[in-house]
Amino acid sequence: QVQLVESGGGLVQAGGSLRLSCAASGTIFRFNAMGWYRQAPGKQRELVAAITRGGDTNYADSVKDRFTISEDNAKNTVALQMNSLKPEDTAVYYCNAELRSSVYWGQGTHVTVSS
Repeated sequence: QVQLVESGGGLVQAGGSLRLSCAASGTIFRFNAMGWYRQAPGKQRELVAAITRGGDTNYADSVKDRFTISEDNAKNTVALQMNSLKPEDTAVYYCNAELRSSVYWGQGTHVTVSS
């Protein structure tokens, strides 16, 4: 059974940085894509950043030039480096992975940015 475990969330002041990590277990296969989504209170879950097995990346406009997604293919892990954080980045961040036709989610990690 595939499991995704996030780490690295927390409380940070505006302008600060955090690094989120997601480790996958339960499969020997490489994911087609991995990514990060977030959900703020009262809002829908939205894509933050994603990376394909081939290394192509996609970012939400709101985080471009501030966040960087990276992955370690050999270990099926993905990280999200978040710089210049803003209060509007406050949300629960979820790791996401796609393997063939299946989609997997982590439990989420809280990120709170204080002004």
